This record gives sequence, structure tokens and C-alpha cells, in this order.
Amino acid sequence: MNQEVVKVILDCKKNIWKNPELFETLDFCTALDKCLKRARDNQLLIILVTLFTEEFFQMYQSVYNQQLLMFEKLRVRQSKLDKKVKRIYSWRKVSSMIFVATVAAVLICSVVAAAIATPDVAAALAAVTATPIGSMGKWIDSLLNNYENAMKEPKEVTFSMQVGTYVAIKDMENIWVLVDRLEVEIESLLHNVEFAIEEAVKVAIEEIQKKLGIQADTCSRDIIRARTVVLQKIIKLPHT
Repeated sequence: MNQEVVKVILDCKKNIWKNPELFETLDFCTALDKCLKRARDNQLLIILVTLFTEEFFQMYQSVYNQQLLMFEKLRVRQSKLDKKVKRIYSWRKVSSMIFVATVAAVLICSVVAAAIATPDVAAALAAVTATPIGSMGKWIDSLLNNYENAMKEPKEVTFSMQVGTYVAIKDMENIWVLVDRLEVEIESLLHNVEFAIEEAVKVAIEEIQKKLGIQADTCSRDIIRARTVVLQKIIKLPHT
């Protein structure tokens, strides 16, 4: 692999092992879990109104924006790798055309040589020219194949990271919907005189909290699973 491809792979490894976006997302899920536990353990309904503090929403927005930024960076990287792979295909076509033209020129020269020289001389000329041309064709094809394979590997890693980031973004959007719903539900219940019975309120709130907790766990598992998939792909990459 050339130095540029190696750099891409090493960058991928750094993004996995020391990626602040992934770890901060996990930290966010942990913070969400603490909020839910605080609400579940607290008997004062009035505190539920301030369940999600300004600090929590700032943390959510920060992590969410980081995930969006990371997804965009991966999209740009994937686009660059796609262009490089397409360029390889173009080089392959050009090299094939040059090779065919060279072979045709050699054949023409062989025919001309056969017409003006003895059979032994013509045969010797054909043998001398055919071997280098055939070897050169194989060498060029092998070089392009190796470069193409080297580019496909970081493409797969980047694509896996894209998928993982996209899943994390969607999980966080689902969490936001549930958080908003929980706040609205609490506000509504506290202002609804007919439903202002503590046990009934707690049951309704705990149901939403349960869904929110499940979504937070799902988000954490998805992030860890995505990171594991990318690590497995990196481990399978050939050593340079």
C-alpha cells in the first residue's frame, strides 16, 4: 500500500481508539440514565419538572452536533476514496488501450519483418519483443490491482463508521422525542387537577421513563456494536 492509503487506515484507527465523539455519546447516555434514576428515586413531583436541566440539554446538543460533524467528515472522506477508485478504473482502461496499441504495433512490425527478412530472423524478432510486452502488461495489471484493493479496505472501514454514526444520530433523535414527550407529560399531569393523584402520575411517568431508558441503552449498544464492527475490519487489514 502507498503512504496515502496507510495514512487513511491509521486515521481510521485513531478515530476508533481515541474518538471523543463516540465516547462523549456514551457519556451522554450515562447522564441520561442518571436523570432517569434521579426521577425514579425522588418522591417529590415538583422536582420532576426540573428533571432535565439546562446542562443536560447543552450536553445533548453538543454530542448531537459532534455526531453530525463526524458523519459529514466521513461522507467527505468516502467521497474522496470513491473518486480515487474511479481514477484507478480510468487508469486501467488507459493502460489497456496503450497495451493493445503496443501489441498491434509489434504485430505490424513482425509482419513487415516477415515480409523482408528470413523466417528465422522474423521468429527471433517476435520472440524477443513478445516477452517484455507480456511481462509489462502483467506488471501494470498487478500494480493497479494492488492499489485498487488497498483503496477498498479503507473504504469499507469508513463506510462502517458512517453507518455507526448514522445509527447513533437516529438513536439520539429518538431520545430527544422521548425526553420532550416526558417533559410535556409531566407538565400536563401536574396541571391536570383530575389526574393529580401521585400514584397515577408516577405510573404514567415511569412508563415514559422506561421507554426512554430502553432507547438510551439501545443507543449505547449501537455505538459499541458499530465500534466493534469497525475494529474487526481494521484488524483484518494486511500489515504494512
